[in-house]
Amino acid sequence: MIKPGIASNGPSGVAVRLLPAVLFLVVFCTGCLPSVKRIDGGRLAGEQFWQGRIDIYGDVELVAGSSLVIAPGSDIVFHPAPPELDRWRDHPHFPGSELVIRGDFRAEGTASRPIRFRASVADAPAGSWGGINISSSPSTRIRHAVFSGADSALHIQESTVSIEDSVFSGNLVAIRFHSSNILIDHNRIVGNDTGIRFHFGSPVIRNNQISNNRRGVFITAHPRDLRIENNNFIANRDYDVVLGEEVPEDVRLGGNWWGTTDVSQVSPRIYDRGRDDLLGRVLLRPLRESPVAGVGPR
Repeated sequence: MIKPGIASNGPSGVAVRLLPAVLFLVVFCTGCLPSVKRIDGGRLAGEQFWQGRIDIYGDVELVAGSSLVIAPGSDIVFHPAPPELDRWRDHPHFPGSELVIRGDFRAEGTASRPIRFRASVADAPAGSWGGINISSSPSTRIRHAVFSGADSALHIQESTVSIEDSVFSGNLVAIRFHSSNILIDHNRIVGNDTGIRFHFGSPVIRNNQISNNRRGVFITAHPRDLRIENNNFIANRDYDVVLGEEVPEDVRLGGNWWGTTDVSQVSPRIYDRGRDDLLGRVLLRPLRESPVAGVGPR
């Protein structure tokens, strides 16, 4: 039993002092109260639980063998990083505050209570914070989350990750990854510089709305056994799909909707061998004859 006047760590890890007058409220209504926590860089170990608003300053690392669970409705706010707390700035990291995941990660909101990952300033431009850097994570699940204002909202390396029912907008890159087992399903990826960027991977990318980005999907090197199907590619400004200089093989992207059934209208929005003889071809057929119903968050 917690005694009045004794400091105790709540679910968010914040020390609180319980006064007799409010003991009943604290004991029986902890789920009703928003938690506010500030993290000034550093390392997290063990079982971590975040709820409510979390303010991050600098680079925060969840070490291998640990876990982090974020409750539905939480607001994860990335502030400008003081130089002494911006530990990693070079690739595969990014300048600015970021969350580095090396353990198990669960950020699963609900349709009515999504988890938000954002910059501290409203309408902040892309690149205002670094991103969530997931490296060698044995298990990461992200669902019903909203990402905005990041350099690379999710950067995934050699991890097992599912990303579902989430929204990415106003980022330099929404999702980038390499050498990972990854599912990207039922997301809205809209208004980023690049929607999805990857190399060396066997992703399953399906049921997503990928629109109004400068580039929809950028495959930079040697994809393996990818499945990109049942997505709606609409009005991406430069290209719907770009093959990088290390993709000499053909890439099959049949079964997607490109806004039309006329291949001659889709081809100009594809950067492949039609523009560079050293690249493979994007194989568009079979084209869908109508938009995919029910794409985006469920």
